[in-house]
Amino acid sequence: MPEPCRLLLVDDESGFVRVLGNRLEKRGYSVSRATSGTEAIRLLRREEADVAILDLKMEDMDGMEVLKIFRRMAPETAVIMLTGHGSEEARKEALEIGASDYLTKPCELETMLKAIENAMK
Repeated sequence: MPEPCRLLLVDDESGFVRVLGNRLEKRGYSVSRATSGTEAIRLLRREEADVAILDLKMEDMDGMEVLKIFRRMAPETAVIMLTGHGSEEARKEALEIGASDYLTKPCELETMLKAIENAMK
């Protein structure tokens, strides 16, 4: 049986992280959770992730900053930006920095799963 895809879920809304993480685990993904940019960076240092789902607006660090750090630390990890405060400008910047996708909240689970599948390719 193939290894499950390793996801790193990063959002400062802990309830959102818990619920989405549980839903993804039910579909066979291995999910690590972080509720801050700092925690996400620490986690990525300790364990590999195939795909990171990263919130744009967080208390401690801007998601764009975390994306730039992830690109240097783990260029092989695909990053999907997720935001409730999306703008075309932010979308463009995230994709230029190296995000594989940019989704807005609320996001249908099917849309998320499709973005993860695409990021894995």
